Amino acid sequence: MTKRIALSLLSVLVLLIACSQINPPRKSPVVNSGELPLDKIKLPKGFKIALYAENVKNARSMDLSPNGTLFVGTRDVGAVYALRDKNGDKKADEMFTIAKGLKMPNGVAFRNGDLYVAEVNRIIRFKNIEDHLSDPPKPEVIFDGYPRETHHGWKYIAFGPDGKLYVPVGAPCNICESKDEIFNTITRINPDGTGLEIVQRGVRNSVGFTWDPDTGDLWFTDNGRDNLGDNKPACELNHAPRDFMHFGYPYCHQGDLPDPEFGNKRPCSDFTPPAQKLGPHVAPLGIEFYTGKQFPSAYKNQILIAEHGSWNRSKKIGYRISLVKLAGGKAVSYEPFAEGWLTRDTDDVWGRPVDMEFLPDGSMLVSDDFADAIYRIYYEG
Repeated sequence: MTKRIALSLLSVLVLLIACSQINPPRKSPVVNSGELPLDKIKLPKGFKIALYAENVKNARSMDLSPNGTLFVGTRDVGAVYALRDKNGDKKADEMFTIAKGLKMPNGVAFRNGDLYVAEVNRIIRFKNIEDHLSDPPKPEVIFDGYPRETHHGWKYIAFGPDGKLYVPVGAPCNICESKDEIFNTITRINPDGTGLEIVQRGVRNSVGFTWDPDTGDLWFTDNGRDNLGDNKPACELNHAPRDFMHFGYPYCHQGDLPDPEFGNKRPCSDFTPPAQKLGPHVAPLGIEFYTGKQFPSAYKNQILIAEHGSWNRSKKIGYRISLVKLAGGKAVSYEPFAEGWLTRDTDDVWGRPVDMEFLPDGSMLVSDDFADAIYRIYYEG
C-alpha cells in the first residue's frame, strides 16, 4: 500500500512539473487579453483604447514600415518581432520572430527595406527584411564600437531628417563623471556604420527622441538620477534646436538643481535647461509629435510621451501617457493623456507604456513591456 501511494504521489508531482513547464509563471498577473482591464484607462472625451496585439513578450520600441509591418524590439528577452495586420481590422493577426538571443535589442529602425536593430554595443542590419519575415537572414554588423556596459546600455534608435541613424549612449552609472566622452550623449552614424559623431552631451539616459515636423528640431526625453528623494530631480523633456549642446548631466539636473557631488564643478548656467520638467522618476521613454488627421486639431504637432513609471519611489508615479502642448516652439502645459495602468489607491500596476507609433489612419499604437501587449488608441468623437 505504501509503495502504491508513493507511486501515486510521484505521478502527481510529475504532472505538476509538466504543467509548470507548459504554463510558466509570468511577471505580471495579466495572462491574456480577456484579463487586460482596458476599461480602467482614462482618456479624453471621444477617445477609446483597444488591444492591437497580445503575447508580445517584453514589447518595447516600435517602428512601422510603409508597407504596414510593425517591428518591435525588446530589452529583457533578447528578441525582435514583426507584426502584421493582414485583414485590415486594426488588430495584428501575424507575428514573426526576427531574431532571438540578442543582447538587449531595444531599438529598431526601418529604412529602405532594411531593419536596423540596436544591441548594447553594436548596430546590426537585416537586409530586405519584409521579403524574409518567416525566414529572416543572418544580420550584418554595421557598427560594433559602442560601450559594452549594460547599465543604461539599452538603446532607442531612429533615423533623423538628415538620413543618419541617431543612437544614445546612457551613463554607465546612476551618477558619475565618465572618462570616456561617449557616455551621457546622443550620437549619430551613417546608415553604413561610418561617421560616428557625438551630437548632444549631458544626457543621462534618453530612451526616446523625435524631430519637430515643422522645424526639424530634435526633442528627446531624459531620465533623471536616483537617490535624491521621492520628489527630485524632475525627469526632462529637452529641445535641441542645434547640434552640440550640453544638457547638464552629471553637474546639473532639471536645469536648476546642482548635483550634490558634482555640482560644484560647473554651474547650472553653463547648460541648456529642459523645455519641460516632467514628474520626478516618471521614467519618460517614447516621444512622438502627433502628425495624423484622426485626433482633434488641438493635438496637431503636440508632443505625447510614454511614462514607463517609477521603480523605487515610495509612492509610484508615471505609468501613463502624457501630453505636452507647445506654442511657438515652447512648452506651455504638461498633463495626462492616458492613465490607469497604475491604480493609485492601492499602488498596484498592471501595465507600463514604453513607446508609441502611428498607423496610417492616425490612431496610435502603444507598447507595454509589462503586460506584453500593444494597444491602439483612437478617436471616434
